Amino acid sequence: MIIDFHCHAGRGEAMTAPWNANADLTHYLRRARRAGIARTVVLPTFHRDYAVANVGLARVVAQHRPHLIGFAMVNCGRDAGRIRKLVGHAVERLGFRGVKAHASESGATRELCEAAREFALPVLLDVFGKPQAMDLIAPEYRDVNFILPHLGSFSDDWRAQQQVVDLLVRHPNVYADTSGVRRFDYLVQAVRRAGARKLLFGSDGPWLHPGLELHKIRLLGLPAKEETLITGGNARRLLGDVRDHLRSPRSRRERRHRGEGALTP
Repeated sequence: MIIDFHCHAGRGEAMTAPWNANADLTHYLRRARRAGIARTVVLPTFHRDYAVANVGLARVVAQHRPHLIGFAMVNCGRDAGRIRKLVGHAVERLGFRGVKAHASESGATRELCEAAREFALPVLLDVFGKPQAMDLIAPEYRDVNFILPHLGSFSDDWRAQQQVVDLLVRHPNVYADTSGVRRFDYLVQAVRRAGARKLLFGSDGPWLHPGLELHKIRLLGLPAKEETLITGGNARRLLGDVRDHLRSPRSRRERRHRGEGALTP
């Protein structure tokens, strides 16, 4: 099963750029289907109030079951003091499977990490070209899995991407997604140094073409078993059984507390 671990959906408010206006999935879904993508993790666009944005995203997910898997989004600065409430609502009421934060809004905090730990969620953490804080965060929260989009930098910062490759090697709970990575040799280096178990295919749709981003993984020329890890196996391991998102959110949480489908680095 091919899983795209990074796509945006829903409406923003600022409307000054694609990423804060409207992430319409009409073209993405057609392209993903043609590329053989079976499931897609979707994230809200930037928004003034992520409680509103997360509910809006849940409506999009409901319209396209079982193809979409929702992740909540929080602003660790603006949402300080209510992150656990936002995350809990997203998991228990909206059926979401992870949480995202973006360092352009605010860096990760203990409140975010502890909410992710409590609800057994992976954290998609866009470090916005500044991954060095992961050397502080990852060792303290070994039971939380962190995925760094774009190998650390959508803006093609080779220094950040090199640092992320190093982080993948050093920290068992740090992963990266492949969305928007243009310096192809850093993907090659990440696989060689950290192994295929540390990368997840992502497209950064709907603005980037999922078929094109997926083709980059195939151009790595990996053995079938390793390619399968990147294109879906690692995502399934971090999310649990992706078919499980059709069950009630409460039943999934109860299964995690019983130790079934627990997330491990």
